[in-house]
Amino acid sequence: MKPRLLDLFCGAGGAAVGYSRAGFEVVGVDIKPQPHYPFIFLAGDALETLRLLTGGASIGFGTPLHLTDFGAIHASPPCQAFTAYRRKGHGVGDGYPDLIAATRTLLRQTGLPYVIENVKGAPLEDAAMLCGSMFDPPLDVQRHRYFEWSGFDWLGAPLFCRHKLWAPRFPAATNRKENSRRTVEVGVRRIPLEIQQRAMGVDWNVTLEELSQMVPPRYTELIGHQLLQHIRRGTA
Repeated sequence: MKPRLLDLFCGAGGAAVGYSRAGFEVVGVDIKPQPHYPFIFLAGDALETLRLLTGGASIGFGTPLHLTDFGAIHASPPCQAFTAYRRKGHGVGDGYPDLIAATRTLLRQTGLPYVIENVKGAPLEDAAMLCGSMFDPPLDVQRHRYFEWSGFDWLGAPLFCRHKLWAPRFPAATNRKENSRRTVEVGVRRIPLEIQQRAMGVDWNVTLEELSQMVPPRYTELIGHQLLQHIRRGTA
């Protein structure tokens, strides 16, 4: 039987698909409707869901789920407060709360191994960064994302960016602004959605807005394998 993972702030399922590929049964929770989420989806506030579970209540419909039904938790609190565009002063992120500390506090109360994902500048603790260039074959996106985890150890070798694997997309002689971009830009309308999906490793139906907020599934598939080894060692 596959261990079950709770996917909080799940969006359209980028992280979830990675964990599923690693061997988890995934249940997603998000306050917004997620019609393209490819697994069991529960509409609701992520932090309130954690409070219910740690308080002994159940969640879900049909067969209720309790905290003991889960082997691990992933959380991707909103990143707009820390986005690169906000750091550039574009006003992106105004009005978005920092939910990371509150999420961490509740995750620790569960006693389960957990992962918190966010962007550069977010107040994560001892976070590790993943990049599309770290994989073999590499993804066609750089998309640096940071992961804090607790309750399990990383067993693999250290990973490092290999940005030189990507060749310039245009010859230098053209003197175009795009010369410096070596990967596919995600979240822009001028690039066909299917090209952006392929670059991210997303093979299910999503919108451009959903894709622009996703974690590439390869990232959480890698983490999921580590997490699954920990769970299996604990039950052996």
